[in-house]
Amino acid sequence: MSTLTTNGPRTEIPVKTTGYVAGAPSQEGVGWVLFAGIMFAIAATLNIIWGIAAVAESSFFVAGAAYILIADLTTWGWIAIGFGALEFLAALSIWRGGAFGRWFGIAVASVGVVFALMSMPAYPLWSLTLVAIEVLVIYGLATYGGKPELTA
Repeated sequence: MSTLTTNGPRTEIPVKTTGYVAGAPSQEGVGWVLFAGIMFAIAATLNIIWGIAAVAESSFFVAGAAYILIADLTTWGWIAIGFGALEFLAALSIWRGGAFGRWFGIAVASVGVVFALMSMPAYPLWSLTLVAIEVLVIYGLATYGGKPELTA
């Protein structure tokens, strides 16, 4: 804590300085955290659209693809809609800052990796792309997800 002195009788006024939670660098990881939030928002939008299309049984899905654990495309669509809503909440939480947003984002990205791998029979290249993006999101949040806070 620093002090500030005034003219006249010596009076010390405490001045707050900025520190960082979890040892995160001050400006170094801002782009990674922003990237994580943006990717969650995009993924949420795509998952909700994909889920609506699956519930409506659209024709752009691979015919006869067998999904792991869940064989019904309609059920898989509702799961995608729910996961899209979860990803959107993760994006909002990351943008708000704080430790909860960081850990919630890491947890949602980890589930996203599993979710992408489970849909691999339908779209293998798309699933591997999602896995790569989710791993980058996990890296960004784990390395630079700390929020600046005032220290006394």
